[in-house]
Amino acid sequence: MNAALATRMVERFRGFLPVVVDVETGGFEAATDALLEICVVVIHMDADGRLFPGEPVSTHVEPFPGARLDPRSLEVNGIDPGHPFRAARPEREALDHVFQPVRKAVREAGCQRAILVGHNAHFDLAFLNAAIRRTGHKRSPFHPFSALDTVSLAGLAFGQTVLSRAVDASGARWDPKAAHSAVYDAERTAELFCLIVNRWRDCAALAST
Repeated sequence: MNAALATRMVERFRGFLPVVVDVETGGFEAATDALLEICVVVIHMDADGRLFPGEPVSTHVEPFPGARLDPRSLEVNGIDPGHPFRAARPEREALDHVFQPVRKAVREAGCQRAILVGHNAHFDLAFLNAAIRRTGHKRSPFHPFSALDTVSLAGLAFGQTVLSRAVDASGARWDPKAAHSAVYDAERTAELFCLIVNRWRDCAALAST
């Protein structure tokens, strides 16, 4: 079977459901730096086998006890961890919040697990796995080490590896004022992923005729 022409999600990525994840953090070291914001966007497939992004599910996250907060990272993402209206959840509660819709989508698609899609995906996966370890979470829907990276896909499709430039090259619009929000970056990454995979499907369909 040509996986590129699959009409069910379970057939497209070897039983995995792609889910875009973006995190905003207090630094670059997953073991020591705070996870401050997380967003997931489930990828769906229509009756014609084309991918499209679902609605984002996100939450602010309380820094874990002893977490490092690098002022340079906070300057980039604009997050004030102590803001009184931030409505941040503790890490365990935050993971439950984003995992629940992912588990539901995995079941509905008949898939085995979710696979993380990200721009520089192993950065997001490292912070996700670090939070899972800290909280002792036993019900993560995500594969623990496999990921799909839009850096590689965008480099192949558009010759661009920076997210903003890849989005621009795809014909979509990048808003620099909205960037470095987990929701905005996850939504743009999801759109980019779907666009590239759908174009590959179109090429495969043309080649099979």
